[in-house]
Amino acid sequence: MNLKLKGKHAIVTGASKGIGKGIAQSLAEEGCNVSICARTQSELQSATDELRQTGADILAIQADLTRDDDIEKVVTKTADAFGSIDILVNNAGTIGQSGTFEGTPLDEWRSLFELNVFAVVSITRKVIPYMKKQGWGRIINISSENGTQPYPDMIHYSASKGALDNFSKALSKQYAEQNILVNTVSPAFIMTPLVSNMMEKAADEQGVSKEEAIESFLENNRPHIEQKRPGTIDEVGPVVAFLASDKASFINGSNFRVDGGSVASV
Repeated sequence: MNLKLKGKHAIVTGASKGIGKGIAQSLAEEGCNVSICARTQSELQSATDELRQTGADILAIQADLTRDDDIEKVVTKTADAFGSIDILVNNAGTIGQSGTFEGTPLDEWRSLFELNVFAVVSITRKVIPYMKKQGWGRIINISSENGTQPYPDMIHYSASKGALDNFSKALSKQYAEQNILVNTVSPAFIMTPLVSNMMEKAADEQGVSKEEAIESFLENNRPHIEQKRPGTIDEVGPVVAFLASDKASFINGSNFRVDGGSVASV
């Protein structure tokens, strides 16, 4: 399918690896010019080299999105390089440390919300004027199954993603008449480098193979993933690319679950 994204200009945050890089890859393959940002320069450079093989114009910006001046830098440099900003994908985020409610310090809540919620609000505020000026924009926020189906050992992360889902829905109502559409994509148990490391750690702790640790996690923690496997990065990016296109011009305020059915509710 030709999504007709050639010549569009996108920002993808947290795009040096994992789902973010996969999203940038999908957009680049559709002809988008893509600005990517992340905190680690070496990972950012590696991702840039790989993404440029698509033939797309890739702009890499080292940034910590918990800093307002870095957010300003990402937006300004992107606009200067590309001339406009058509698509914003808010992917950067953190899961924090798992634990009980009483065992999770308040500072950990603040740190997690700073990146998962407030950074999204801040960069979105700076990008929307460009979209309003041209009368076209797509904002896709990367949430999680946890925003809909919270887990007690990830209570602060679940709360932050619930806040992101709510923010996305409310924002979608404010700018739709200006052809700025806002949607959410919520992956679950995608085999990113982070999840892979978590499964390797679980395998070591249980004295089993990584494959057995994954099987055990699926059975005990994600029983509603009926495919009985983790998702792949390549199964997320194309959904985002579709939502960024005019093929999705009547989709607004929706939450697309890329979770293999993990969320048990309708």
